[in-house]
Amino acid sequence: MITFIRTISRQRPAWALLAGSTFAFEMCGLLFQHVMGLHPCVMCIYERVAFLGIFAGALLGLLAPQIKAVRWVAMLIWLYSAFRGLQLSLKHTDIQLHPSPFNTCSFFAEFPSWLPLDKWIPWMFNPTGDCSERQWAFLGWEMPQWLILIFGCYLAVALIIMAGNVAKGRCCE
Repeated sequence: MITFIRTISRQRPAWALLAGSTFAFEMCGLLFQHVMGLHPCVMCIYERVAFLGIFAGALLGLLAPQIKAVRWVAMLIWLYSAFRGLQLSLKHTDIQLHPSPFNTCSFFAEFPSWLPLDKWIPWMFNPTGDCSERQWAFLGWEMPQWLILIFGCYLAVALIIMAGNVAKGRCCE
């Protein structure tokens, strides 16, 4: 099993699948925003950036999965982005399920001055909604709850893949 996991991370189709899935989630977010008319809050925007982080890691892994250093940097980007996305979606869910004047989010995205995404690409990164507003649900779950599941899966898979790359023994080189 460890050999299989290690082999997967060295092949382009696995990285392409990761990139494709995050791209699909980004497109879903834009569909919700621009077609269905939902207003993304600042937490939604940050969650969108977390998906882009996983996508960037996947593209890096797709470039040269056979090179160990490149593969590890890609996996670390993937792991960090999935972890941050999970943290953000947990906080976003808490804001929605327990609304309070003391449990709110900002109305403005706070990107670094050297990367003002909300100014450069406002149609994608400018928050226009309220974090506590419930705009969409599917099977009884709000969007941030679904994101907990999605980022949790990304995080679990990243940890499994990384563990397979770290494992030593008879099975592995």
